[in-house]
Amino acid sequence: MGAEQPETIAAIVAAHRAGTLTPAETIARTYQRIRDHDDPAIFISLREEKDAVAEAERLAAHADAASLPLYGVPVAVKDNIDALGFATTAACPAFSIAPTHDATAVARLRAAGAIIIGKTNLDQFATGLVGVRSPYGIPRNSIREDLIPGGSSSGSAVAVGAGLVPLSLGTDTAGSGRVPAMLNNIVGLKPSLGMISNAGLVPACRTLDCISVFALTVDDAALALSVMAGPDPADPFSRDRPLGAMTPLPADLRLGVPRNGQLIFFGDKNAEIAYADALKRWTALGATLVEFDLEPFHETARLLYEGPWVAERYLVIKDLLASAPDAIHPVTREITAAGARLTAAETFSALYRLQGLRRIAERTFANIDALVLPTAPTAYTTAQVLANPIELNSRLGTYTNFVNLLDLCGLALPASMRADGIPFGITLLAPAGRDAMLASIGRVFHADTKLSLGAKGAAQAPLAPLPASRSDDIPIAVVGAHLSGMVLNGELIALNGRLIETIRTAPDYKLYALKTTPPKPGMLRVAAGKGASIELEIWSLSPSAFGQFVNAIPSPMAIGTVRLADGRSVKGFLVEPEVLGDARDITAYGGWRAYMKEAATK
Repeated sequence: MGAEQPETIAAIVAAHRAGTLTPAETIARTYQRIRDHDDPAIFISLREEKDAVAEAERLAAHADAASLPLYGVPVAVKDNIDALGFATTAACPAFSIAPTHDATAVARLRAAGAIIIGKTNLDQFATGLVGVRSPYGIPRNSIREDLIPGGSSSGSAVAVGAGLVPLSLGTDTAGSGRVPAMLNNIVGLKPSLGMISNAGLVPACRTLDCISVFALTVDDAALALSVMAGPDPADPFSRDRPLGAMTPLPADLRLGVPRNGQLIFFGDKNAEIAYADALKRWTALGATLVEFDLEPFHETARLLYEGPWVAERYLVIKDLLASAPDAIHPVTREITAAGARLTAAETFSALYRLQGLRRIAERTFANIDALVLPTAPTAYTTAQVLANPIELNSRLGTYTNFVNLLDLCGLALPASMRADGIPFGITLLAPAGRDAMLASIGRVFHADTKLSLGAKGAAQAPLAPLPASRSDDIPIAVVGAHLSGMVLNGELIALNGRLIETIRTAPDYKLYALKTTPPKPGMLRVAAGKGASIELEIWSLSPSAFGQFVNAIPSPMAIGTVRLADGRSVKGFLVEPEVLGDARDITAYGGWRAYMKEAATK
């Protein structure tokens, strides 16, 4: 693994688990790459290397660290998302705040073993698709330095494309997690609205925002999504959307393509040819292409900046606009100030029209699995965008602006490298909740392109085999006396239970020592990120054995849904809170086994 090559999350975690590379070495190498790349406009704030390396060493010292899905993976976070230890600026120094805790998404990444190394640059207040509207400079496009990096998640996309980190967080309201992905030859995953909590995110349009993922491969992006996905009581817009499992490419895949004459490339023949080639690839993979009417989607897109949603952007910065307007980038100021003039009547009129357009979109998907569109119609140089900032930015959103208004999920994929050295990408779109389906088909397309990863020329590894389909066995999480080797573990063995894995919960739980015979713990769910990650074991039981086991559980124990560090949810042991009055809080031990080990020495 030479220092000049980027690696995927899968490769890094495998090396850490095998012992051929330590997390500390990976973090040190990340900082060396940042120095070698020498672009101060990528990061707004970068953690001290010695602190990040020390965290990696502490992580590796944990006996169960290797089981974490993001074990020792360096991650960059867009600087409109809170991460403890860093200011949150949204690329506006006058707006800068010092968060008191991580955004929920960041907390879940850390719980899964990720190391946060820095906060990345963006179009100020996440307003733009270009990446040139920041007082912190313009990150260099990782593929061709004269091109814009794309925005608003410019630094996050460039950091992955340039091989500095294998994973970064962006945000996506109108395409900010997809356009930069295309321009840097990487994957951009825009999840269903509400799938990842927005708690700790500086909003652009609060009803439309979502945290997005940049990675080198679809599998890496899907893994990151699985870690962060899940409901969060701290975010009123959060939704409980089960992620689902990835599946093989369906034999009867139907993909929607715009009717003849509806595609717009603004005269870019290379982009037009690249899109046609991408459709040929889908056909060769066995997909059936089905024409649909794109015009209602274009009409929806026009609502975003010509309708009342600009007022949401205005709400975020109205105080700063009033007190220090010169602190705001002039283009951002011009766009958002228009939000102050919108009326309630205009807002309701747009909402009524949007509801009608959503119904049209639903009918479109009645006989189509997903749409396949250009991620952007063309690409521009930095000089071109600086000379014509608003019009060219608007063109880049041709195929992205409508997506969140219509409650769709999206996956931006590299499709080809054009003859002029500009990367071209496509985006798959489907109704909310079909994220796993998009990943399932997108991973096959990306692998078939045989494109190198990002900007550094590393070849794609063969696609990892999908997990074998499970039998009808039911997994159950145990946290105390039923752990392997503990006093009640024989109950699981007697029911032909099988130990599947040892893992930790999401950081949403507290653990108490109950006054029972034999000694047992009680695990209680608390607000997201307000507890700790508790070690547990997942066992598998047949349906009949599961029913027998659950029926025998005495009060105050109960079976509920337990969220794991990797984003999955399983049934497992929880405790009724009424009995915790005289129980001892042992959360700090991180698990029942560690507590019992210390108790045995006393």
